[in-house]
Amino acid sequence: MLDPHQYGAFLAAALILAVLPGPGLLYVLARSLGGGRRDGVQSSFGTFFGGMFHVFASAAGLSALILASSLAFSVVKYAGAAYLIYLGVRTLLSKEQLHFDVEGARRQNHAFRQGIVTELLNPKTALFFLAFIPQFVNPEAGGVFWQFVLLGTTSVVLNTLADLVVAAFAGPLGSRLRLNARFQRGQKVASGGAMIALGTYAAVDR
Repeated sequence: MLDPHQYGAFLAAALILAVLPGPGLLYVLARSLGGGRRDGVQSSFGTFFGGMFHVFASAAGLSALILASSLAFSVVKYAGAAYLIYLGVRTLLSKEQLHFDVEGARRQNHAFRQGIVTELLNPKTALFFLAFIPQFVNPEAGGVFWQFVLLGTTSVVLNTLADLVVAAFAGPLGSRLRLNARFQRGQKVASGGAMIALGTYAAVDR
């Protein structure tokens, strides 16, 4: 269903976004620092299942949209590209520092369940999937639902692998994120630049 080159481009973009610190990764880091490696691993698998729920829900919605109107799909695609550029610009201009609540993580129990709920109740996850993944879906190839599922699953798996690495090396990573201002500035530039580049590519690619 997917062109190998198209999937390769998606894989590269998803990998870059997976290794850049975001809300999900910082949540796993906080759980790891607050409750140990076991809590971090359980949280990682929890966010995986929560993310997969968003993948299937978004795939069903996008498939229905394409069946209704190809114009509507184009609107979603270009709106998604604009949203990615907006996120990138906002990230570059933001003065906020990376933050994770270690004390809050220590007070929470049932890391696996909490990870699922945290991801399920995060509307930004669904919105990001609807902005990011349609840029690589080809309606003319058919099987839009399964294209979306394949791409979404790839993205969630990569995110989970990054989370597991964070859980395994939480101590050094936590110290670096908290105390190294240069690293935080570099993270912000890399994350914002990646989203702007992806949104621009999506907007001009035919």
